[in-house]
This record gives sequence, structure tokens and C-alpha cells, in this order.
Amino acid sequence: MSGRILLLDDDAALTSTLELGLSQRGYRVVTAGRADEAMRQLDAEDVDVVVTDLNMPGLGGIEFCERVSESHPDLPVIVLTAFGSYDSAVAAIRAGAYDFLSKPARLDVIAIAVERAAKHRALNREVKRLRVEVGSGGARLEGLVATSAAMQQVLDLVTRVAATPTSILVTGESGTGKEVLARAIHQRSGRTGPFVAINCAAMPESLLESELFGHARGAFTDAREARVGLFTEANGGTLLLDEIGDMPLSLQPKLLRVLQERKVRPVGARSEHAVDVRIIAATHRDLEELVEQGRFREDLFFRLNVVHLHLPPLRERTADILPLAHRFLTDFAARAGKAVKGLSAKAAEKLVSYDWPGNVRELSNCCERAVALTRYDEVGVDDLPDKVKSHTPTRVLVTGDAPSDFVTLDEVEKRYILRVLEAHRGNKTAAARTLGIERKTLYRKLEAWGASGSEESSP
Repeated sequence: MSGRILLLDDDAALTSTLELGLSQRGYRVVTAGRADEAMRQLDAEDVDVVVTDLNMPGLGGIEFCERVSESHPDLPVIVLTAFGSYDSAVAAIRAGAYDFLSKPARLDVIAIAVERAAKHRALNREVKRLRVEVGSGGARLEGLVATSAAMQQVLDLVTRVAATPTSILVTGESGTGKEVLARAIHQRSGRTGPFVAINCAAMPESLLESELFGHARGAFTDAREARVGLFTEANGGTLLLDEIGDMPLSLQPKLLRVLQERKVRPVGARSEHAVDVRIIAATHRDLEELVEQGRFREDLFFRLNVVHLHLPPLRERTADILPLAHRFLTDFAARAGKAVKGLSAKAAEKLVSYDWPGNVRELSNCCERAVALTRYDEVGVDDLPDKVKSHTPTRVLVTGDAPSDFVTLDEVEKRYILRVLEAHRGNKTAAARTLGIERKTLYRKLEAWGASGSEESSP
């Protein structure tokens, strides 16, 4: 950690011990022996956390907390109280203290409290910054939020390829925003035709063929009139083929021919006509794995995968969580006619620590619910879903003291790879990307361990 800590205590020995211990943990520490001296330092320089004794000569700890709360409302104050002094602790919290610790407090306990308070202040600052940025439209980019390095790379590719007619394959877990990205590409493309989207997994093969290519009158039962297909409807624009990995194998050659020839023959028609359509395909599946299984045509895969854009899951781009949340809160508050300004710092902490298995879609639903439930001008922890409020982040720990507690490097590798695969919910391509190894290498290791498992699970 880093940050500036102000220690206020008239006990010089305790102050010296805390100053040394916190400095060794990366903090810059300033000290004061009286409250009036501490107030002057707060006015003169920026401080992230204050640690103060409760009983001091002159201005006491309670009055000091009240003054800090009035003059520096976002500055967390940790109060050190006498052991068992419950009434004093309550009075300190009411006066605006962020936390309190009973004396004598161990250095490691104080360090943890300081770290938590520093993170709280940092989140508070981020929340305020985002309120200004989102309110002015600065966080918007055709519906996208890209604060994280991973999303910045995606947007860089979008900027470079948007104006070309090149086919694009967008991959990512369910709810990561693949259609939003496709719309952003279309808006930046300069194409004058419409943006048209179809979910290839949402309808049977016969109906999907008619939807894509159109049909002539009398082409099949109930075809009383000719119908224009989506390729023709999207002429001059962009066609999004969502969930392309679920397209029936028998229909894939027909799609490939349209992509190659840029001509469409409606079902039952004798002639074909030219179309100018930019194709964006999206899927949560591993198309390369489907090709190896014979469930997706390799030539169609290469035709679609000219440029590949991968949207990482929200848990891998946590820097985007708060900007997205503030954008959603602003939008939903406007629709509901409620004066919701944003998030409390504690609610922001909960959002950042949650894993978001449903990705951006789940975050959007969470924010819509919070706006509907909140009774105040900012969303608090109580307005969040129970699973978000009660979530405890998982950590992979390496522990052990005795030689028998340790394992071989091979076993460490095995456990780590299986943990990464679990985090990606069985998606071997994504796991291999995280691990920095080839997919075939990952397959070989899993087979050697007898852990190749079933087919990739759908998010």
C-alpha cells in the first residue's frame, strides 16, 4: 500500500512505534501531538487516513473527529480507545469516525484498519470522479465503457477496423456486451445502412434460413407472400450473427457462399441479387474447438475470423466495474425519475469485490434493482442483491511450515491450471490465454492428468 497517514497521539513512544511500522508497510507518515497541530497539518497537506487517540490534552478525540468530519468529510479517521470503552467508541462513530480500535492494539491490526480506510478513501474519490465524468458524458463511447487496459486494447482494434468492410468475430462469455460492441463498430463504420441483429440459436433451421436469405412466394407451406431476408434488409449496413456457434451445420455452407459471393438467393427463388453487408459474428463458444469436433466448418470459421475481438469477463477487468455501474445508475435513475447521484463508498467496495458471473448484464440488473429500491440520493449496501452483499472473495493461498505440507512443482502446476480452468468455467481457449500457453499444450496436460472433462460449458 501507499498513502499519507497522520498519527495523532501525545504518547511519543507509541507514535514512534506506529510511525516505524506503517512506514515499513509503504506509507508516508506524519505525526502530531495535539489536535490543533493536526488540524493545521490537514489544512496544509493532503492526508489519506488519520489515526488518533481519544484522550488527549486540549481538544479531545471526539471533538477532533467532529471538526475533521466538517472540514474534510471524505477523510477516514480511526480512533484508538481504551479497552472496553464501548460508550466512547459509539461517541466516536457518531462524531464521524470511520473505525475504532481498542488499546492496546497490535501493529498488524492497526495496519489492516489503515489499509481498509485508505482503500475506502480511494473508492470515495473514484466515486466522485465518476459522478462528474458520467454526468458530463465523458465515460460514454457509443455505449461502451473502457477504463481497463484489456478494454482499451479492444477499442484500439475497433478504431482501426471499424471503417473497413472486414468481417469481425467477437467472442466472450454471456453478458460481456458483444452486441453493444457490434453496435459501436457499426456506428464508427460510416456505413449508411441499418444495423440488423439475429440470434442464430433462437430459431429452428428452416426458419433461420428464411430469416437470413428471405424466401419467394410459394417456396414452402404458408409462404403466401415473398419475404425479404436480413441480408437484404441490412444492405449497406451491418449484420450481426449472434451465437454463430449454434448455427446448424447444414446451413453453414449456404452462409459461406453468401459471404464469398456477396450475393443472396432467397429460398425458392431462381435468381440471386448482390448485397453489401458488413458481417460481425459473435459467440460465447470456442469455435476452434467446435471445428476440431466437426461441429463448425473450418472454411466458414476462417471467413468470419478475419479480425478477432475478445471481450474479457468483468471479473478480469475490475477497473470497468465502477464506471459501468455509474453509467447504469445514471440511466436508470433518469428513467425512474429519481435523484440518484451514484454509489456510497461501501456499496462500491461490494461491487468491486463481487465476481459477476453474469458479467455486464448482471451488473446492469443489479443497478436497476438498486435504483428501484433506494430511498436516498445514493445507492447503499442495503440496496444491493443479497448475493452481492454477502459475497466473500476467494483467494488462492500457499501455506505450510512442515516439509510434509509442501507438494511438488508438478502438483502446484496441476492445481493452478485446474483452478484457472474452473475460473473460466471450462473454456479451454480462455484458460490457455490466461496461462500463456497453447491450447494444444493445455489439452495434453489435462489428458495426462485424466482431467480433460466434458465439452466446454456454456456461461
